[in-house]
Amino acid sequence: MRIFSSLVSLSLCLVPTASAFAADTLQTLMDDDRQWASPRKDYYNQGYSRLGQINRHNVSRLKLAWSFSTGVQRGHEGAPLVVGNVMYVHTAFPNNVYALDLDHDRKILWAYFPKQSSDIEAILCCDNVSRGLAYGDGKILLQQNDGLLLALDSRDGHKVWEAQVNDPRIGATNTNAPYVFRDKVLTGCSGGEFGVRCFLAAYALQDGQLQWKAYSTGPDSDVLIGPGFNADNPHYNALSAYEDVAGGNREGGSFRALPREKLKFPETELGVKTWLKPQAAANGWQHGGGPVWGWFSYDPKLNLVYYGTGNPSVWNPDIRPGDNKWAMTLFARDLDTGMARWGYQLTPHDEWDYDSVNELILWDRGGQKLATHFDRNGFAYTLDRRSGKLLSAEKMHPFVNWATGIDLQTGIPLKDGRYSTHEDQETAAICPSAIGVKNIQPAAYSPKNGWFYVPMNHLCMTYEAVEAKYVAGQPWAGASLTMQPGPDGDMGAFMAWDALKAKPAWYNREKFAVWSGALATAGQLVFYGTLDRWFKALDARNGKELWRFQVGSGIVGNPMTYQHRGRQYVAVFSGIGGWAGVALNQGLSGDSDGAGTAGVFRELGRYNAAPGSGALNVFAL
Repeated sequence: MRIFSSLVSLSLCLVPTASAFAADTLQTLMDDDRQWASPRKDYYNQGYSRLGQINRHNVSRLKLAWSFSTGVQRGHEGAPLVVGNVMYVHTAFPNNVYALDLDHDRKILWAYFPKQSSDIEAILCCDNVSRGLAYGDGKILLQQNDGLLLALDSRDGHKVWEAQVNDPRIGATNTNAPYVFRDKVLTGCSGGEFGVRCFLAAYALQDGQLQWKAYSTGPDSDVLIGPGFNADNPHYNALSAYEDVAGGNREGGSFRALPREKLKFPETELGVKTWLKPQAAANGWQHGGGPVWGWFSYDPKLNLVYYGTGNPSVWNPDIRPGDNKWAMTLFARDLDTGMARWGYQLTPHDEWDYDSVNELILWDRGGQKLATHFDRNGFAYTLDRRSGKLLSAEKMHPFVNWATGIDLQTGIPLKDGRYSTHEDQETAAICPSAIGVKNIQPAAYSPKNGWFYVPMNHLCMTYEAVEAKYVAGQPWAGASLTMQPGPDGDMGAFMAWDALKAKPAWYNREKFAVWSGALATAGQLVFYGTLDRWFKALDARNGKELWRFQVGSGIVGNPMTYQHRGRQYVAVFSGIGGWAGVALNQGLSGDSDGAGTAGVFRELGRYNAAPGSGALNVFAL
C-alpha cells in the first residue's frame, strides 16, 4: 500500500493533472490565513489561525462589523467559508447556500435553494443541523440532509454534479460537512438511531463518481480491512475486550477488562464475530449503526484520512452482546484506496451512547506525528497517528465514573460495574450523560503554546434500556434517559488541555453546556459561544475572559476568522439547536424528551426565543 501511494505521488509530480493542481490550490488557500477554505481551516483540523491583528491587548475594542440573517430557523452549526473575496454561508435544513461578495457590502452573488421534502426533518437526529460546506477545484460541496451530495460552481452556483449518498427511506440522512482531500470528496452517514449500517465514502471531486465506501460494521471486505491492518497493535484485533461478571448482559451483570495476556488476537472478521446473539434484527451488524457524522482529518505526507465512528445500534446493550466492532472506533485509512491502516475501538460494547465521531486533531511535536481526540466518553486520547499506538488516555474531568481508567497496554476501558446499563433496569448517576463530556463541538489547537482548547458538557444521567423492535425507517433507540447537572453544579465548561502532560492547563466553568466550537489565534486568543447567547474571547494563556458580546440566539456554530483588505474579522453563527437545543426548538417539556435534554436545559427558554433564528455575526476592531 505504501509503495502504491509512493507511485501515485510520483506520477502526480511527473504529470501534473487537473486534480493535482486542485490539491495544490487548496493547500495554498489553507496556508493563506486571510482565507478559511476548509471546515476547520486546514487538513489537520486545528481550528487555528496565524492572524494576530486582533489580540489579547486590543480585543476589548472588538465591535459588531456586520451581520447576515439566514432566514432559516433551528440549529446553525459549522462555519462559513471564505475563498478569495467571497464568503459562502450555509443554513440548517433546507441547507440553503449563499455566496456573499466581500468587496461590495456583502451583497448576494448567488444563492442555491435545495428542494428537499419536509419529511426529512422527522428523521434528522438532534435537530435540523448542517455542519458546513467544503471547497475544492472551483466547486462548493454541499452535503444535503436528504443524503444528496452536490458540487456547485463557486462562481455562479450552478450544479456541476450530484451523488445520492444515503437513502432517507431507511432513516439514513447526513448532517456532516463534506471534506475535500486532494482529488476526493469525503462524506458520511447519520442514522444510528434508525438501525442504519453507516460508512465513510469517497467521491471523485471532478465528477462525483464513487471511489470507495468503508462500512463501520460487517465483513472485513465491507469495512475495507486487509493484510497489515493494526500491524503495530495486533491486540486491537482481539475477539473480546471483556469477560462477563455476574452474567454480563443480564440484569445486574457487568464486564471486567481482560489483560493483554488473556486477549485472543489477532482475529479477522471482527465486524461480524463481535455481534453475538440474542439480537433484535437478523445479524446485529447488518443494522449496526456506527454513524459517521463528525469531522475528518488528513495527513498529506502519510496519505491517511482520520475519523471516528458512532454508537452501535440499538441503545439497549443487552440485545447486542460482544464488543460490537467497528462502532465507536477511530480509523486511519489510505485516501486512495480506503483501506484501513489502523483502527482502535474506544468504548467496546457501548452501554451509554458515547459516540466516537468527535474530531481527531493532528499535530507534530519533537519528531512525533500525533493525533489527539476528546471523546464523548470523557477521556482525552493521544495516539501516534502513523501506527495508532495509544500514548495517553486520561479523564478530562474527575466526575467521569463509568470507567476508572484506560489500560494503556491494551487500550481497553476499565468499566465500573455499578454503571452498567440493562433492559428494564434504571441505572442512576452515570457520568457523563449520553451527550458526552464533549460532543460534536470541535476543539482547537494552538501550535504557538501547544495546548488544546476544549468546549465541554458537564452532565450526568439516569439510563434505562428498553425493548425495541427494528422497523426500517422508524426510530430505533431502545433506551429512555434523563440528564442532570454534574457534581460541580454547572452544566458546562471550557478548558485548555496540555496533551503532553495529559491534564488541564486551566478550566473555566459555564452555566450551560458549551455547544460551540473553538477558535484559537496567534493573537493569544481563543473564541467560543454559549447557549445563553454570549460570544466570548479568552486569553489563551490563562483563560481570563477579555471580551464578550451577546448575540440574538444561542451559539452552536464554530467561530472562524479571515482578513479582507487588511482588516481581520471574526465570525460565528448564532441560532440555538443541535442536541442541546432540539427540545427548546420543538417545544418539548418532558424530562426525558429530546433524548434527555428537555428537562436539564429547561432554563434555556429564559434566554432564547424558540425556535432559534439563524444569523451570521461578524466582528472587527
